[in-house]
Amino acid sequence: MRTVRMLAAAALTGAALLGLAAPAALADSPTATADPEDTRSTSGPTEAGTTFRTAARFLPGQQATAQAATGDYLYWVFPADAGQRPTVNATVTLPDAALRHGPAVWRVDVYDGLRRRQPCMYGTQSRTAAKETATVELACVLRPVRASADAWANDPLPGSYYVRLTVTSLPDDDLGQPFTARIGVSTVDKGGAYATDGSLAAPLVPGATTADQAEADADAGRPSAVEAAAPEDGWSSGWWSDRWLWTAAGGVLAALAGIGGYVLTRGTGRPPRVPPAA
Repeated sequence: MRTVRMLAAAALTGAALLGLAAPAALADSPTATADPEDTRSTSGPTEAGTTFRTAARFLPGQQATAQAATGDYLYWVFPADAGQRPTVNATVTLPDAALRHGPAVWRVDVYDGLRRRQPCMYGTQSRTAAKETATVELACVLRPVRASADAWANDPLPGSYYVRLTVTSLPDDDLGQPFTARIGVSTVDKGGAYATDGSLAAPLVPGATTADQAEADADAGRPSAVEAAAPEDGWSSGWWSDRWLWTAAGGVLAALAGIGGYVLTRGTGRPPRVPPAA
């Protein structure tokens, strides 16, 4: 009976430890959601850049808008941290169908801080709008951002991410017609499932320089390029993830299993009827 109680206590302890680790590891809900009553959290820039250098910055959870002429390249930039999986959504409101002369193909692309184009895991990255279509919906779900990667890899890393929206094919007569674009980004925390050992010296942010320059900026009271491009809650260090919780819980459960196995197999000692010299 005592053995049963010990094993039950061990099972309850392991379940409690896993219960602490599970919410963080199994979280798959957007981490950047905005309060619908807080207009400041959802309002983003109302203009877009026309190059990487002039990209308009916004945060996940905000909605960036812009009005431009068909044929322009529009650029925005947002931060993404380790463990996050960003999803970019774009809505293009087209000119009146009576003013257009045929179908058009719209496309959204995402580039990291090194200006490497990042492939989409899924989503409609490019779509053809018929002449009568009023709006075009585009989406790109990126791969989870890793804290570090090999130099030859194309894995997404913490830093700035650029969104480029443009039309890739349309009748020549439709060039220059006005349109409205709306861009939004949501992030999902993927946790320790995609954690790596190690982290970058600094996020991939344009203008990021050496530690000496960052210290000089701090002494002068200026925010560094990395700080200026950080998410709302700052950059994570990269070394912590909920994988540590799972590792610790697994170690405790293994120890409890070893103790339980020993208790079950050690027996009760020498039978009382056996002589001492036997």
